[in-house]
Amino acid sequence: MKSPVHLNALRAFEASARHQSFSAAAAELNVTPAAVGQLVRTLEEWLGTPLFHRSTSGRVRLVATEAAERALPDIRAGFDRLALGLERLKEGSTSGVLTVTVSPAFAAKWLLPRIESFHTAWPDTDVRLDTNLKPVDFVAQRVDIGVRYGTGSWPGLIADKLMDEEVYPVCSPRLLEPGRLQEPNDLARETLIHDLSMDSHTGFPTWSTWLQKAGVTDVAATRGMKINNSAAVLQAAIDGHGVALARSVMARDDLAASRLVRLFPQITFASTLAYYVVYRPECASLPRLTAFRDWLFEVAANQTPQRQ
Repeated sequence: MKSPVHLNALRAFEASARHQSFSAAAAELNVTPAAVGQLVRTLEEWLGTPLFHRSTSGRVRLVATEAAERALPDIRAGFDRLALGLERLKEGSTSGVLTVTVSPAFAAKWLLPRIESFHTAWPDTDVRLDTNLKPVDFVAQRVDIGVRYGTGSWPGLIADKLMDEEVYPVCSPRLLEPGRLQEPNDLARETLIHDLSMDSHTGFPTWSTWLQKAGVTDVAATRGMKINNSAAVLQAAIDGHGVALARSVMARDDLAASRLVRLFPQITFASTLAYYVVYRPECASLPRLTAFRDWLFEVAANQTPQRQ
């Protein structure tokens, strides 16, 4: 006897096991908790065995049974294959929605000012931007491709280096009055702007490491204004609130438009981190993905030298 198709019940079961909650699974699947519970019970009745131990100590928490835990990897792999199969049916066309994950700052300072050229080249592809400071689950959140900043190692993802980066001080042209900011020691009289969004990236250059390389010892490296968004860091510098330690990729357009000026260009400091295009191996040949990936590399390769 052939097994009935219980795709919705399996999705409800997998999401409930991952979240350990019918309510959280319901929010993900955009249905009611009661509907999720009913789907799981239907699956349990058909299998003739429970799938969860239901704990009611404190909040209700679902714990998958031992048999359910053993089955979950195969169920998740099956959903991945089904999703890929649906994408394969669309091969040969770039039409449809492409979900791209990037940080809010990268979207604002690099991607969005350039995205129109992709829309012009691929008008049938609709780009859906997922801007998140934290790495997302490509499978659970149905992400096609993304740009991440780091060392290039993310489990389960291909990472192709897109751009290296340099770090250097920048400020508004309004701060460059005669006798001001002539040498690195002059930073002792300025407000330093710090990028807190980089704190989780081990090895990212800070004001302390930059000043050390510049041979400056009498500047309080931890004082000043602290902001947890790279785009806002640059905006604070543009508005004349102080001197920011800028990321070259983020600051490129502001330098070119003379909204910012690079200070002390004789001191170079390459970041150990870089930008990478990331995607799942099984999706590497999908037309929408390859079109967007190739466009990213073309744009990055054709950027004009930064104005200092």
